[in-house]
Amino acid sequence: MESCIFCKIVAGEIPATKIYEDEKYLAFLDIHPQTPGHVQVIPKTHYRWVWDVPNVGEYFELVRKIARAQQKAFGTEWILSRIIGDEVPHAHIWVFPSNDAKGDKNAFEENADRIRAALEAN
Repeated sequence: MESCIFCKIVAGEIPATKIYEDEKYLAFLDIHPQTPGHVQVIPKTHYRWVWDVPNVGEYFELVRKIARAQQKAFGTEWILSRIIGDEVPHAHIWVFPSNDAKGDKNAFEENADRIRAALEAN
């Protein structure tokens, strides 16, 4: 979709702080983070709703992997997730540590490095 901001991120037209990418999915830091390490996990192919994504179990396995990495990276067991879909018309899942997460929510590169390191350690 030409006007979809997430499709533009996938295409490289809009910059994003990526923490994970494969042939099907992309995870990047939210530009308006709730807490340190707030991530958006999206399919690269445009689907309007999370429930439209083929093999949604695979999608959720990636979300779980990122949540586990956030637990390690930010020293918290409490990871929140949110699926609403009204803000951007592209399937996405918010994954973010609770308010007890250690770090500055606006330290994007530092937070991305912490999550990437935790993903690599798994």
